Amino acid sequence: MQGKTGKKRKMKSVNSEFWSARYRENKTGWDIGHVSTPIKEYIDQLGNKELKILIPGAGNSYEAEYLFTNGFTNVFICDIVPEPIENFKKRVPGFPKVQLIQKDFFSLTGTYDLILEQTFFCAIPVERRAKYARKCHDLLSKDGRIAGVFFEFKLTGEGPPFGGSREEYLTYFSKYFKIDILERCYNSIKPRQGNELFFKFIKN
Repeated sequence: MQGKTGKKRKMKSVNSEFWSARYRENKTGWDIGHVSTPIKEYIDQLGNKELKILIPGAGNSYEAEYLFTNGFTNVFICDIVPEPIENFKKRVPGFPKVQLIQKDFFSLTGTYDLILEQTFFCAIPVERRAKYARKCHDLLSKDGRIAGVFFEFKLTGEGPPFGGSREEYLTYFSKYFKIDILERCYNSIKPRQGNELFFKFIKN
């Protein structure tokens, strides 16, 4: 796949300039305008509202808004470009500004109890997926968790989103995490039905 010049060039275009242009031009087809059902139902099961939670590649971050309005105050969102962070500030003015991080996820430091994954992993270049798994492990506290949704459809060079499979994801994450859940979502929104895997991994 990556040996084909056109596809490789396509993946390399996914950088901060690419994402800023998407927001400026309102080409945000991944944005459903609300927290996705699998994430919402997972959040609803969380009992400890003191958890330190990171949402990487957060975009407009309806997940963070849902968490915050439900009493989770130790939530951090990270995005590489300013546009979605500014959108979030306007939408949720009471959210602590110090917990809004404009930065490349791969240069983040700190420790978190939970990382919530929603449409970030599928948007980074495929050759960085192993690094993503390792970085999540590094950012999590002892017995920390990463949970969320992966897309499940044929992996190609076209995207984002880039596809992938359960077997591929296990090659990245099983090195660093106990695989607690990795299964087809039963509660996907209609346009994504049959194409999402819910997962919860626990740091080794």
